[in-house]
Amino acid sequence: MRAFGLVAAALLWLSPRPGLAQPSSTPAAELNAACRAPGRAVDEAGFVRIGGIQQWVVVEGQDCANPVVLIVHGGPGNPNTPFAHTLFGAWTKDFTVVQWDQRGAGKTYGANPPAEGEPLSIERLADDGVEVARYLTQRLGKRKVILMGGSWGSALAVHIAQAQPDLFHAYVGTAQLVSYADDVKASYERTLSLARGAGDAETIGKLEALGPPPWTNPRGFGVLRRATRKYEALKTDPPPADWFKFAAGYDTPAYEAAYEAGEDYSFLQFVGMAGDGMGPRLDLRKLGTRFEMPVFLLQGDEDLVTPPEISRAYFDTLTAPAKLFVRLPRTGHDPNRTMIDGQLEVLESRVRSAAMKTDKSRR
Repeated sequence: MRAFGLVAAALLWLSPRPGLAQPSSTPAAELNAACRAPGRAVDEAGFVRIGGIQQWVVVEGQDCANPVVLIVHGGPGNPNTPFAHTLFGAWTKDFTVVQWDQRGAGKTYGANPPAEGEPLSIERLADDGVEVARYLTQRLGKRKVILMGGSWGSALAVHIAQAQPDLFHAYVGTAQLVSYADDVKASYERTLSLARGAGDAETIGKLEALGPPPWTNPRGFGVLRRATRKYEALKTDPPPADWFKFAAGYDTPAYEAAYEAGEDYSFLQFVGMAGDGMGPRLDLRKLGTRFEMPVFLLQGDEDLVTPPEISRAYFDTLTAPAKLFVRLPRTGHDPNRTMIDGQLEVLESRVRSAAMKTDKSRR
């Protein structure tokens, strides 16, 4: 999986939008050469054969000379693809932005419904992510890509970065998930404290009935998540109302059903039916604290899901060629304008120039 090195054989299909249902007839090698030409736009979406299955990849950029940003979505099971142009469309002036529906999510789930009892593992997903990154360097004519992840995607992205560091210019993480045990414990304690301070009997009752983690009830994480959203909303700026409206091509009953089914499947794989899913086993510190690429972490001040003190403590242990920790005011765990603008600012000011130079040296 990590030795993915074939271009034409790996390409199942990627076609310029809006013709999503038709494979491209242009040979992969020609597409690669064309995308090295400065000034040429790229706007493609389609299935690529990754990890032995068809996985959905969307590529959007105004100039192929720009660095490539591979965004690893959160959830698990919550692809950005239906909302990608709305959230990241402005980024395409200076970056080629790539969305990937992970195994078990979105269109990838729809094309490959898992067999009953088929498990997900972060190692399997990380292998897929390495393969996606390698595919992008070959297809788009780059030496490396920029790796970006948020929430669940931040934990998966660290696994990907550590598995194949030579593929990445930098890692940019937001709402960094470090250790499920530590993050959930801090989340539970802080949220319960806020509820008690507010005299919120309903939330206090639900959290006390749940009890502190770890949990064997798969509903436990969801009970806490609803409480965190309630209290984050009191101190954060909300996103624009239209951000999470499904775009054309994704606003169909079939897609929405696949999205929801993938979300349910992936979330259960994350928490486990008895507290034994991917999440409870997650601890990034076991991967080591040395990164071969610059690391930039952005953290909402009001994040109750991946609390800032956990992310900061992890960041302080890291060794990297460069690193920066950015606090985002009036921001919680979920995206808002401050978060999206902060991510772009880091990419523009800290990553783009060096990435351009490195990619240019390939030609």
